[in-house]
Amino acid sequence: MPGYCIVEDMKIKINLHFHTSDDPQDYILYSTKEGIDKAVSLGFGALAITCHQKFAWTEEYAEYAKSKGLLFIPGIEIYIGETRADAHRHVLILNADMSAEKVRTFAELSDYKKAHPESFVMAPHPYFYGGMALKEFLEKYIHLFDAIEQSWFYSEWFNRNPQGKAIAEKYKLPFVSTSDTHFFDFLDTNYCTVDEENATIDAIFAALKAGRFENATSRRRFWKDMIWTQGKFTLRTFLWRMQSKKVA
Repeated sequence: MPGYCIVEDMKIKINLHFHTSDDPQDYILYSTKEGIDKAVSLGFGALAITCHQKFAWTEEYAEYAKSKGLLFIPGIEIYIGETRADAHRHVLILNADMSAEKVRTFAELSDYKKAHPESFVMAPHPYFYGGMALKEFLEKYIHLFDAIEQSWFYSEWFNRNPQGKAIAEKYKLPFVSTSDTHFFDFLDTNYCTVDEENATIDAIFAALKAGRFENATSRRRFWKDMIWTQGKFTLRTFLWRMQSKKVA
């Protein structure tokens, strides 16, 4: 498993939701090592790889990151439901292992957490539109979650974060900013810093649970950032998926 790095000012800049070209669901333009390099250049001390339905963390990647002073946290973004036939709602499992790929129901997530108490489960974009969001299932299964994500995807007049923040406050869970990185545009504007000297996985998650962190977040421009930038990525991924189906 990953090692650790030392952060001199006792503030560790982290991103817990990061996709790379190892992702089987989205067309990402940068490799995992290029993503690590970019994070290092922006002063991050820890980064969690969370590809969709694939455990993409490797010892090689972790050693590469460690050589650059970055803690590389193993994670995955699973699709989940009350039944396997209904498994389409996104959940992040951090400090995960390969067996997390098999989790498809809330019952299986409960079993996974019991078998892996070191894991850290976060609800990404829980109240957004579409089938990927947990919506009412977040509160129904709140006992399975350790944190709720503050999404980068909001503007002055479109913002689905307040619902997640209210649930986080109600159940005293950390509300953690990420850039849900599929492209680098907002990596350095949406993240969090934790108050911790040693950047170990256990220490970082303990700091989050104790509330020893601060979010960095920036309201986006609706048309330029949320429509144009996100739209380019969405179209690119759609065309890639169509081409992949033709090849298959």
